[in-house]
Amino acid sequence: MAEADVGTPWTLRMHAGGESDFVAFDPSSPGGGGLPSTIVSWSLAPPLLESGEMNSALPYFRNVFDEFRRLGQLFGPSVVAQLCIAATSALRGMAHQAQPAHRDVVLRLASRFAEYTGWMAQEAGSDAASLWWTEQAVQLAADGGDDELAAYALIRRAELALYTGDSVATVQLARRAAQQARSVRIRGLAAQREAQGHALVGDRDACRRALDRGAELTAGAAPPDGADPVLGSIHLPDLTAFVAGWCMHDLGSPAEAVTLLGDGLDAIPPESRRARARYGARLALALANVGEIEQACAIAELVASHVALIDSATIRADLLRLSRALNRWPKNPTVRRTLPHLAIGLHTNRTGPGTPA
Repeated sequence: MAEADVGTPWTLRMHAGGESDFVAFDPSSPGGGGLPSTIVSWSLAPPLLESGEMNSALPYFRNVFDEFRRLGQLFGPSVVAQLCIAATSALRGMAHQAQPAHRDVVLRLASRFAEYTGWMAQEAGSDAASLWWTEQAVQLAADGGDDELAAYALIRRAELALYTGDSVATVQLARRAAQQARSVRIRGLAAQREAQGHALVGDRDACRRALDRGAELTAGAAPPDGADPVLGSIHLPDLTAFVAGWCMHDLGSPAEAVTLLGDGLDAIPPESRRARARYGARLALALANVGEIEQACAIAELVASHVALIDSATIRADLLRLSRALNRWPKNPTVRRTLPHLAIGLHTNRTGPGTPA
C-alpha cells in the first residue's frame, strides 16, 4: 500500500448554510493560470436532521467542546483552532436545518466554539483574528437568544488592550462589560479586568476597590448549571488570587504577589500545561523581583518547557519580562543555566503582526 502524501495541499471552504467544498491539489502538476491542478474535488451538504436526531447529536458536540478545551491545555493553537473552526461551521450548518425548538441551543453551542477559537487566535499572536472570531461568537449567541456573551466579549477586548499596555481602554471596556452583564460571574470577571487596568498605571486604591468588588461578586456567583459551557477560565483553581497577585506585582509589590500566588501552582493539574505556564510565569516574575532567584529559575524552566509545546503569545509576553528580570543577575550560575531555556521558550517561527510585546 502506497504511503499517503502528507505534502499534498488542500482547501476546505465552509459556507454559512453548512455546505462545504473540499479540494486537493497536485503541487507537481500546474494547471491553468499557473495554479496546481486538482486531484479531487468533493462537495458536502448538511444532513436534514429530525428533532430526535438533533437531540442525540448535541450532547456529543458539547463533549467535543470540553475535549477541545482540554486539548487547548496540551497543544498549541495551530492544532486546536482548526478543530474549533470546523466544529463551529458544522454547528452553524446544523442550525440552518434545525427545528425552531432546537435552533437556539445549536447556535449557542456554536458561539462557544467560535469564542474559544478567538482565544486560540490570541494565543497564536493574532489580535485581529481574535477580535473577528469573538464578534462571530457574539452574533451566533445573539441569534440563539443569548446576549450575555456580548458582555463577555468586552472583557476579552479589555484583555487584548491589557496586553498592549492600554490601561485606559482596559478599564473602560471592563466597566462597560460590568454595566451590560446580567450574570454575577461576568460582572465579577469584569471587575477583575478593571483592577488589572488600574494596576497598569499604579492606581492602588482603584485597583483594590475593583479587586474587592470582583472577589465579592465571584464568591456570590451561582455554580454553573451545565446547560452552556462556562465563559472564562476554568483551569485556574483560584482565579481571584491569581488576578490579585498579577495586580500586586504590576503595582510594584512583588512580595505581596508572592504571598497571594503562594503554592497555587501545585494545585493546577500537570496536564493543564497552559494554565500552569500562565500561573508559573507570573509567580516566577514575582519571585525574581524579590530576589528569590533559585526558586524563580526553577519555575521559569518549567514555564519555558510548557510554552514550547502550547505556543502561547500571551505567556511569551510574561516570559520576556521574566528573562529581562533575571538578566539583572548575569553572574548567577543558575540564571546562566536558565536563560538559554527561556530563549527556547521565547522562540517562535511566526513573523506576522499581533504578538503582544
